[in-house]
Amino acid sequence: MQNKTRLELADYEAENLARLQKMFSRKWEFIFMQAEAQAKVDKKRDKLERKVLDSQERAFWDVHRPVPGCVNTTEMDIKKACRMNKPIKSAKHFQSAVGGGRISPSVSEAELNSPQDSIKVEIQSLKYRLERRNVKISKVSDLYINFFEQYQEYDAFLVTAEPSNPWISDSVDFWELEKQTKDIPARRVRRWAFSLKELLKDPAGREQFFKFLEKEFSAENLKFWDAVQELKQVHSKDIPVKVQEIWDQYLAPEAKEAINIDSKSYETTKKNMEKPDRWAFEEAAAHLYQLMKSDSYSRYLRSEMYKEYLNGMKKKTSVKGIRSVISFSAKKDQSTSSS
Repeated sequence: MQNKTRLELADYEAENLARLQKMFSRKWEFIFMQAEAQAKVDKKRDKLERKVLDSQERAFWDVHRPVPGCVNTTEMDIKKACRMNKPIKSAKHFQSAVGGGRISPSVSEAELNSPQDSIKVEIQSLKYRLERRNVKISKVSDLYINFFEQYQEYDAFLVTAEPSNPWISDSVDFWELEKQTKDIPARRVRRWAFSLKELLKDPAGREQFFKFLEKEFSAENLKFWDAVQELKQVHSKDIPVKVQEIWDQYLAPEAKEAINIDSKSYETTKKNMEKPDRWAFEEAAAHLYQLMKSDSYSRYLRSEMYKEYLNGMKKKTSVKGIRSVISFSAKKDQSTSSS
């Protein structure tokens, strides 16, 4: 009697067994014979080993085929469900009893009969996941604050510009002064450390970085990247000639200034040469830019070359800077009056 009670199937298990018999009606005898053979093999094992295997099998089915009403851990993260304020129904996938299909006890008879309700529940669950914020608002706020604090010194609306704010006075003296590569203010040099983009955007910074790359025998990386950026501005009729020039100079087997890129980028670029366009070297240029950003740029910021240049700019007094601005403005006025 105890064995009968222990081996008796639950209602949902009996229903699933009936479905399986219906699905595999032609092969059921063969399946039954295999099960009998497996049972005979199990009887020959030790009692302790049989208990271990039985426990493992029960644990497997409890996880992958839970009792109706329980959370299916293969379809929903139980830890996330516990952290939520209100319980959320797990998204149940509607699957009918067709050949080769999966029968899950987590899908009730009502859901099998009315799949629309099940789909609506799944849609609501997916909408809730889309509305959830993956990044905390406090973290985003801190990033914005750090960004604006970093660039506050360079905002002409917040800090008084010398000689004048170009957005208010309509004078371009400020921008003309920024183009100069001599007597550079220290705040402009500090901006080079923000990112590689800021460094290359400044003519003086680009010049200093190029000198550093020459010392490291990798100046061809920056020259190639510049050539690719210039290619995007070339007239369409001159593109094939320009593309071939860049290939011969940097990527050809006997290139004068050969660059070192990975095999994937090289093969992609070589394939693009069959139909040359403005973007033929885009992948190779992106690879080199990332290489300069992660390797050469970080070494440049740690180098004595950058530190000495920054300290040299700091030693110059603000009075000297004001005098240079006044002399520059006077020269500008003389040139305009003479013209």
